[in-house]
Amino acid sequence: MARSQDLAVRPEVDVLPGFPPPHEKDRLIGHEATERALLDAYRSERLHHAWILGGPKGIGKATLAFRFARFALAHPDRFGADVAAAQDLSVPADHPVARQLKAGGHPNVLHLRRPWDDKSKRFKSDLPVDEIRRTVSFFGTTASANSWRICIVDAADDLNISSANALLKILEEPPERCLFLVLSHAPGRLLPTIRSRCRRLDLSPLSSNDISNALRDLAPDSIPAEDDLREISEAADGSLRAAITLLSGDGLTIAKGLKKHAENAEKLDLAAVHALADLIAARGQSDNWESFQHIARIWLHERMRRDLASGVRNAYPLVELWDRTNKAISDADALNLDRKQVVLDFFLALRTA
Repeated sequence: MARSQDLAVRPEVDVLPGFPPPHEKDRLIGHEATERALLDAYRSERLHHAWILGGPKGIGKATLAFRFARFALAHPDRFGADVAAAQDLSVPADHPVARQLKAGGHPNVLHLRRPWDDKSKRFKSDLPVDEIRRTVSFFGTTASANSWRICIVDAADDLNISSANALLKILEEPPERCLFLVLSHAPGRLLPTIRSRCRRLDLSPLSSNDISNALRDLAPDSIPAEDDLREISEAADGSLRAAITLLSGDGLTIAKGLKKHAENAEKLDLAAVHALADLIAARGQSDNWESFQHIARIWLHERMRRDLASGVRNAYPLVELWDRTNKAISDADALNLDRKQVVLDFFLALRTA
C-alpha cells in the first residue's frame, strides 16, 4: 500500500520546531480567493489534473495543498450535494481522512520533498529523481472506493534536471483520477513544458495584520512588545514562516542589525559586523541563519527597487550582489561551508557596491 511517507521515523524538511507541519493544520490563514478558485474548479465540469501553487516561501502553499487534498479525499464525488453546498475546503477535524493525514499519512497521498540522508545526517540539497519515481508504484495501485490519488510536489524549485524531466513525463501521461499539486516559490523558473501542463494559481503574500494575528494565535507566549510585533510582521514580507523564524532565536536582533549595517555600509563597523556574523552563524541556531537569508534578500530587493525608482542608472552592482549572495547561501547549505564568511562577504561586497 502506498503511503505519503513514514513521518514517525523520517525527519521533515523545513518544519519549524514547535509548530505543526502543513499536513496537520486545520486552518488556512488568508488566501480565501485562491481557496475559492480551487473549490470552484473541483466542482466544475472539467477539472485539470495538475496545478501549480505559486508564491513566496512560507505563505501557506503546502497548507492549502493539504487542505485541498483533504477535501477531495473526503468528498470524492465532485458533483455530490456536500461539494455543491461547500463554502470552503474545510473538513471536520474528526473526519477519518483528516485524522489519517494528521497522523502522518494517507494511502492515497504522496508527498514528495527533499529526503533525509542517513549517511550525512542532513537533508539532500535537491529533490532527486528517485523520489519522483516513487509515483510509478504509487499510481500503479488502485485507489479505494473510487477515491483520488494525490501527489504533492513540495517544492518543484528543488527539482534537478533529471527529476524535472521525470515529473514532466508523468504529467504528460496522467493516470485516471489523479491530482498533482506542484508547489513553487518561483513558478517562472520552472521548465516551460511543466508550466504548460499545469494550471497555475498564485498565492499573494499575507498582509501584516494577517501575520500579526496568526502569531498571536500560534505563539501567544512568545509575542514581544507591540512595536516589535509590528516590525516582525512588516519584515516578514508576507511570509508567516519568516515571521515565525524572526520571532524565534535572535531574529529581531538580526533584522535590526542587518538593516543598520547595510544602510551604513560605506562606514562599516567591522567589529559590530563580526559580532553579528557570529550570532547568525552560531552552531545549532538554524533560525538565525534563515533570518539572515530572508532579511538580506528583502533588503537587497527593496534597495534595488528604491534605486530604480529614484533614477539610479547603474543598478548592476546590486544585481550582481543579489546573485552572489544567493549562490553563497546555497553553497554554504549544500557543502556545509562557513556561514560566518558568507555574512562577512555580504557586507564587504555591499560596501564596495
